[in-house]
Amino acid sequence: MQWLADVFSDWQGSLFELVLQPLMFHMGLGNLLPEGYNATGWLLVGLIQLVVLVAVIGPLEYGWPVQAVTDRKAVRVDMLYTLIHRLGLFRVGMFFTLDTLFDRGFGALRVAGWQTFQLDAVWPGVTDVAWVSLLIYLVVLDFVDYWIHRAQHQWTWWWQLHALHHAQTQLTMWSDNRNHLLDDVLRAVIFVVVAQAIGIAPGQFVAIVAFTQISESFQHANVRIWFGQVGERLWVSPRFHRLHHAVGLGHESMGKHTLGGHNFGVLLPWWDMLWGTANFERRFDPTGVRDQVEQGRDYGQGFWAQQKLGLMRLVGRA
Repeated sequence: MQWLADVFSDWQGSLFELVLQPLMFHMGLGNLLPEGYNATGWLLVGLIQLVVLVAVIGPLEYGWPVQAVTDRKAVRVDMLYTLIHRLGLFRVGMFFTLDTLFDRGFGALRVAGWQTFQLDAVWPGVTDVAWVSLLIYLVVLDFVDYWIHRAQHQWTWWWQLHALHHAQTQLTMWSDNRNHLLDDVLRAVIFVVVAQAIGIAPGQFVAIVAFTQISESFQHANVRIWFGQVGERLWVSPRFHRLHHAVGLGHESMGKHTLGGHNFGVLLPWWDMLWGTANFERRFDPTGVRDQVEQGRDYGQGFWAQQKLGLMRLVGRA
C-alpha cells in the first residue's frame, strides 16, 4: 500500500509541477498553490478512473450487454456528468462555494474545545494499521451512504432531485454521475461532516472516494454480470444494482406507487440484508421511473434541461 501511495504521490507532484502550477501562476492564483496541489490529486484520480472505464469496463459492456444502446445522445450527456465529476470540476465548484465555510466552521469548533474522534485509534496496534483503518472508514462511510440513499428515495422533496439519476433507461458505465448537482452537493456536505467527525485523513478520504466511484461505475455498467450466490452478498454487483433501477421496483415499496425500493447499498449489500431492503432475484429488468415510462413524464434530454426540471420538480412546477 505504501508503494502504491508513493507512486501516486510522484505522479501527482509531476502533474502539478508540469501543468497545474504554471497554469495557476499564469492565472494569478499563486496564493492557492496548496489547494491546487490537492486538486491535482483529484484530477489524477479521475484520469486513472477514465482509463479503467475505457480499457476495462468498456470491453465488458461490448461483450456481455444487457440491452442494445440505441440513444447515443443520452449516453453522451451521461459522459458529460462523468467528466464534470471525475476531472474535478465539481470539486472546484465546492472549493469556491462551501469549502471555506467548512474550514471556518470546523476551525471554530476546535477553538471551542471540540476534538475530532479518531476512529482508527480505537484499538491501538490494530485499527491504526493503514489498511485496517482504511477498511474501517470505508465500511463506516458506506453505512452512511446507505442511509443517504434511502433518504433520497423516501423523502419526497429529495426524490424530486434524485429521480434524474433513475430516469436513464439505458444504464451504462457513464450513468453513475448522472445526478442533479444539488443532489450531489447535499450528499457531499454530509460526507465531509462525517469524514471530519471521525477523523479520516485526507489521503484516506481520496482513496475511499476513488474506490467507491470506480465500483459504482461498474455497478451501473450495461453488463449481464452477477457475482454468484455468495459473492452477491459480499459486494454490490451490476445485477444487484440494476434491480435498484428497475421500473416500479427499485424506487417503489412493495410494487406500489409509493416511494421506497430495494438494493440501496452502494458498495456492500450487508445493510440491505440487515434492514430488509435486499432483493437477490437473478433478473435484469428494464430501467427508468414509472411515471416516465407509463405517462411520458419529461426528465430532460440535455444537461441544462435535466438540471432545470429537477429544480422545477422540487418546487412543484414540473
